[in-house]
Amino acid sequence: MRYAICVKRTTIMLPDALDARLRGEARRRGVSIADVARVALERELPEQKTSAALSFFAIGKGGPPDVAERAEEWVSEAISRRHHS
Repeated sequence: MRYAICVKRTTIMLPDALDARLRGEARRRGVSIADVARVALERELPEQKTSAALSFFAIGKGGPPDVAERAEEWVSEAISRRHHS
């Protein structure tokens, strides 16, 4: 498995039995230890998906009295939060 993105080297300490299982699985698959570890980590720690919909403040819930005047401000804040998440 080759990555076209930047990767970071990380060192972890494993108990002997887990290290042996990791190495054995890499040999069985014919891939690197790092490949097996990446696949296991991706499965255990899936990327958090962000909602495609913008979360608007208090829509349909009788929001603040100035909601119409501040709508653009809240939309801008929602878009900003989405891009910085």
